[in-house]
Amino acid sequence: MPSGLIALALGGFGIGLTEFLIAGLLPQVASSFAVSEAAAGRLISGYALSVAIGAIALTAATARLPRKGVLVGLVALFVIGNLLSAVAPNYQVMMLGRIVAALCHGSFFGIGSLVARSLVAPERKSRAVAVMFAGLTLANVLGVPFGALVGERWGWRAAFWAVTAIGVLALAGIVALVPGDAARTRPPAVPGRSDPPPLTGLRAQFRAFRSWQVWLTLTATALGYGGMFGAFSYLAYTFTEVGGFSSADVAWLLMVYGVGLVVGNLVGGRAADHDRDRALVLALAGLTVTLAAFGLLAGSAVGSVILVFLMGVTGFAAVPGMITRVTDFAHGAALAASANVSASNIGNALGAWLGGLAITAGLGYTAPLYVGAGITLTSVIVMAVAAHHARSPSVRTLTKAESS
Repeated sequence: MPSGLIALALGGFGIGLTEFLIAGLLPQVASSFAVSEAAAGRLISGYALSVAIGAIALTAATARLPRKGVLVGLVALFVIGNLLSAVAPNYQVMMLGRIVAALCHGSFFGIGSLVARSLVAPERKSRAVAVMFAGLTLANVLGVPFGALVGERWGWRAAFWAVTAIGVLALAGIVALVPGDAARTRPPAVPGRSDPPPLTGLRAQFRAFRSWQVWLTLTATALGYGGMFGAFSYLAYTFTEVGGFSSADVAWLLMVYGVGLVVGNLVGGRAADHDRDRALVLALAGLTVTLAAFGLLAGSAVGSVILVFLMGVTGFAAVPGMITRVTDFAHGAALAASANVSASNIGNALGAWLGGLAITAGLGYTAPLYVGAGITLTSVIVMAVAAHHARSPSVRTLTKAESS
């Protein structure tokens, strides 16, 4: 495994911690700044909105710059944002720190995924992306308990100081271990299998969005994430109000889900390198079945534990393949990779909104699971259409002509 992948994974871990740990610190932050719970919650929603905007804006602004230099700048931005949060004298500076840190999120994973795949042979590209995203999935497992533990013992500021230190380590690792021109350090391609040359000009990157395959993949990503997040957003209520678990059980149940994410990410990356479109359809179909079964068996403690794990596995198994798929059809455009991150965040917002509507309508705390299954089923259909269309001779011929 190239050492540069470890540095990228560490960066992903730090960025993931920044996103997730705040959930376990909200009461302390609200008390420290004398703001309401709703205002403290905007530190989460503000971060998510900044991710969606920053992913496109920063990637477009840095389209012609060397990718390693861009990654270094993005991680430096991440360090500055968390440093602002750690020393924030008031709520406004805290929000600024969250926004600054979030700006790098989407672009880091978008551009970083292209760098990761360039470090290995083409037949291992999805696995390389999975290794980079392993940092994010581990952060999902550890983020909330890490924030809560550090915050309880040393205060909420200590948690942000710790993440700042992780960012500094990741920055040093990327500087030292990622090749200066990662796009040109790719090992020799396997005969008959090659990656598209990367696009650098902003106009060329926007032209990549003329491909229907790019739009179909982005749509499948948004719907797949939307289905999973629509269910995930209300899991605490499902566990306590339907499954009979105590509120103290929610933390370890979410860790079970996080372990599932780690497993799904690694398994999905390997499967995508073998037969990507088939792996993506199966992963999304598996998530659909899992969410529907979870809705039926949410009253069973054993069933809930098993199904929340499978929800994590199937929910993240499609991520590495979706990223390599959209960038393949976009001929290596970093803007498409970052757009995939934005699409996932849009899906998250859509799923959470629809799940909340179902609860408000009085359909119960299992309703978000069924809503999520319905959204994900739509993603399966979109992905199946994309896979069928991609197999047509005209698409293959056009793809080869565009990349030559």
